[in-house]
Amino acid sequence: MRHVSVDQQRLERTVQEFGARWTRDAADIETYLAAQVSDASHREVVGPLRAASGASGVVRVGGREVAAWGDPDVPEMAFSVTKSVVSVVAGLAFDDGLLVPDQPVHQVVDVPEFRGPHNEQITWRHLLQQSSQWEGELWGKPTSVDAQSFRERTEVHGTPPGQGWAYNDVRMNLLAYALTLLFRRSLPEVLRERVMDPLGASDRWSWHGYRTSVVDLDGRRVEAVSGGAHWGGGLIVPARDLALIGQLFLDRGTHAGTRLLSAEWVDQSWAPCPVKREYGYLWWLNDEQVPWRGAPATGRSARGNGGRHLLWVDPARELVLASHWTEEPLDVIREVSRTVTTARVDEG
Repeated sequence: MRHVSVDQQRLERTVQEFGARWTRDAADIETYLAAQVSDASHREVVGPLRAASGASGVVRVGGREVAAWGDPDVPEMAFSVTKSVVSVVAGLAFDDGLLVPDQPVHQVVDVPEFRGPHNEQITWRHLLQQSSQWEGELWGKPTSVDAQSFRERTEVHGTPPGQGWAYNDVRMNLLAYALTLLFRRSLPEVLRERVMDPLGASDRWSWHGYRTSVVDLDGRRVEAVSGGAHWGGGLIVPARDLALIGQLFLDRGTHAGTRLLSAEWVDQSWAPCPVKREYGYLWWLNDEQVPWRGAPATGRSARGNGGRHLLWVDPARELVLASHWTEEPLDVIREVSRTVTTARVDEG
């Protein structure tokens, strides 16, 4: 049996200190996003934006909230934290038997994007691990213009799916589109009904696509959401609600005695990708101290905008950390982790 304790005074000092150092430039979100994106073309924003209101965050230990800063009930843009939430929805499809990780997507989603010699080899696992190497254009944005694809230097062209890796938002949007067609419903609707409402989340979160990403589903116009905020859109969520998603993964898919997501999906999400060992199903795995050097190797994270938006889950400490617009996220993870100690207690 394990006992977890928190140095409450040190934790309060830590969160207040880092909460005071937030990304103030993002109060002008249009100018901020334009400065963040280094694409050579197709730079226009096509999804909604929300100006930053300040740093906010929540720390949960042992299943309860032990600290908060800023206003954790204010919705903020989540940027690429959204990707890990796409993984949550994919897990629901897996649990329903709709999604088989190694099945080629074209066998169950019949659209032009998955036709052709290369694209017909793409499986759900490739999309979830960002190793599909899909090339094309979706919602007016070509894969080739996403400059962040090349920052990890693992983008590979001309080889089969699964042999290269790239952090590409167009490919991410392709996965969200495919899941929308698989469910025949909007992903926010599925997430709200199956996860957020049962978790007791607020009604202040929302999930957006682009003005160009509307599809016809059985005569209904449905927005296909984006997996990030590279061109606007994505998840806009309070830190307190985001922390509940982290708690669900920490608790291996259960909440208040009810299973919302299979433990098998949590395990698969946190299993390393063969060509990118620090990446799972749209989650970062810190086993080898990448990307969070000096932070606990037991941590898993959803991160966006350089970590300014963060969901950190550390099962070894029963710790969940959710934060928005906090600068120096690595230091936040390290310092919050140091306030939590664990010890084995003999039963009997």
